[in-house]
Amino acid sequence: MIEKFIENELTLKRWRRFKKRKSAIAACIFLFASLLLTAAAPLIANSKPIYMTYQGKSYFPVFKDYHPRDFGITNVYVTDYRKLDMDSAIWPIVRWDPYESNKDVYEYPAPPSDENIMGTDDRGRDVFTRLLYGYKYSIAYAFLVWLLSTVMGVFSGGIMGYFGGKVDFFGQRVVEIFSTVPVFLLLLTMISIFKPTLTLLIFISSIFGWMGMSYYARGEFLKNRKQEFVEAARGMGASTSRIIVKHILPNSLGPIITFAPFSIAAGISGLASLDYLGFGLAVPTPSWGELLNQAHQNFRIAWWLAVYPSAALFTSLFLLVLVGDGVRDALDPKMQ
Repeated sequence: MIEKFIENELTLKRWRRFKKRKSAIAACIFLFASLLLTAAAPLIANSKPIYMTYQGKSYFPVFKDYHPRDFGITNVYVTDYRKLDMDSAIWPIVRWDPYESNKDVYEYPAPPSDENIMGTDDRGRDVFTRLLYGYKYSIAYAFLVWLLSTVMGVFSGGIMGYFGGKVDFFGQRVVEIFSTVPVFLLLLTMISIFKPTLTLLIFISSIFGWMGMSYYARGEFLKNRKQEFVEAARGMGASTSRIIVKHILPNSLGPIITFAPFSIAAGISGLASLDYLGFGLAVPTPSWGELLNQAHQNFRIAWWLAVYPSAALFTSLFLLVLVGDGVRDALDPKMQ
């Protein structure tokens, strides 16, 4: 079905090579399903009904916040829908939000049960819910860091590769200076100074994460700038910007696209590492690394804090690696 929308013959060949890797196709399906699940997390795990009726009126608490006064309650500021005498309600599959503690268990962290299928963390919050919501932050961080780093790397590497000479010489010196910076230590330092937010983490990681991509872009532009199709475009009077954007760039994206799944996987593990060390997302934001940190502190009494977050992290990275292998084979001209 997808082949009907592919007009370029080379792209069609690459798609067919990718399709031959059944493991890559299966990984794409599972990744897409996981993205849908985390995007629909409020509909899957929440302490609010998706839909409810109260005294003949309809409400949608997941999509809209209601003040307790809307239900005739005046002595609290937050509505506890579990205690509300509703006419009818449609609840999410898991009736916990990522910030709510289960006050009915005897101790924290509590083992898996019917109420908390993957147990609770050291504050009584549902582990499954925090894993589901935490994946959204992990994939958003990893994808945006990859995207921004790729744009900056391709831009800088493309400029150096196309113009060469002094532009390439001084540009390479700048890249070498950035490459000598201990990025992880710098990231920890800046996060300890400023309040850690997802935006700040993405910004800092992108500013110091584009150098590797610039090397590949520079090499591809150096190789392609002397190709016959570029000389032909230049002879026909095409502008420099048109030659770069329309002719060289599309023919230089192979290695860049190949590294995309691996770069995203590195971003997921990088955020988990920062959260594990306590320098990642601000508490109480759902985080896989923060759960692993709790597992380290409670490894004798809470095996579920280690098993489930580790399984989620391993599965995500493994699926991305499978996709990366498929993309690499699809873009390899030596593959049949």
